[in-house]
Amino acid sequence: MAMLTIGAFANACRLSPKALRLYDELDLLRPARVDPDTGYRYYAAGQLERARLVAWLRRLGMPLAEIRRVCLLHDRDSTAAAREVRAYWARVEAETAVRRDLAAFLVDHLTTDPQGPGKDTAMLELRYSAHSDIGRVRPANQDTAYAGTRLLAVADGYGPAGAPASSAAVEALRFLDTDEVPAGGVLNVLADAVRGAQQAVRDVADGSDDIGTTLTALLWTGSRLALVHIGDSRAYLLRDGELFRITHDHTMVQSMVDEGRLTAEEARSHPQRALLAKALTTAEPDLRLHDAHPGDRYLLCSDGLYGVVPERRVHELLASPASPDETVRALVGAANAAGGPDNVSCVVADVVEP
Repeated sequence: MAMLTIGAFANACRLSPKALRLYDELDLLRPARVDPDTGYRYYAAGQLERARLVAWLRRLGMPLAEIRRVCLLHDRDSTAAAREVRAYWARVEAETAVRRDLAAFLVDHLTTDPQGPGKDTAMLELRYSAHSDIGRVRPANQDTAYAGTRLLAVADGYGPAGAPASSAAVEALRFLDTDEVPAGGVLNVLADAVRGAQQAVRDVADGSDDIGTTLTALLWTGSRLALVHIGDSRAYLLRDGELFRITHDHTMVQSMVDEGRLTAEEARSHPQRALLAKALTTAEPDLRLHDAHPGDRYLLCSDGLYGVVPERRVHELLASPASPDETVRALVGAANAAGGPDNVSCVVADVVEP
């Protein structure tokens, strides 16, 4: 069997001899032979594929423990190894998006004179409406929807006290509707308010793991919207005729889509599509800022809407010239016309010049 010295092997696989010695110690890439007298390492040409895989994964920034798992999977099933890499990269992209939003906020915060003119001097307004409906099947409504001058919110409770849980979460945020919130500090203010909402829901749950709620809310500063989101309620933005979903579902099925184990089409009909991976009291929510443009239209909704009304129909109703109140009622009506299997809640808000 042809053998390569550690130097020749390093050149062929683009790993340094130092890295190869480390991977030997970690049982990640053992040499084919070690000279018993000199301790010199020799590698087989057949090991180049494994070495190159390790090098590529290191370039991705994958931790060594995860690289070992991918390599072990690759030995048995290359498709499973590919899924593992896809899942890792989905996590990297999600974490990068959070850091990107935080970096943008910090740059703006550090370069804006809080005493001088800024974006908040060109104030815009919201025109809004909210409606929550029991639907056609459920015996009670566990959703809560709220819209005010500064605060928009939808919460979808679950468990035997789901209705009080969703109501408590939204009620804990309502003080934000009257307080002046500067854009520079809005994320901190919202994060503090969310902690109060989490405690309010815990009080309702009284130690039960079967009671909780989703929460999707927008806090208006006059030029920006701060988003808080956890669970599978959603927020959408209609801008220049295009519809964008600006939240990411925290469900077990969505996690499988992110990891490449399900397609988006398969997820829509999966029997566990409503099983939450995160709820308000079990994990920290997503927090980020959105710049608002005149003409923007925002939709917050529970899964009782998007679960039965196709997105193209939601788009049509949002893009109509109807008022927020008319649009909210049309959306709820569309969900009920589709059978109304769940409670349905919608908030629609238009960004307008005073």
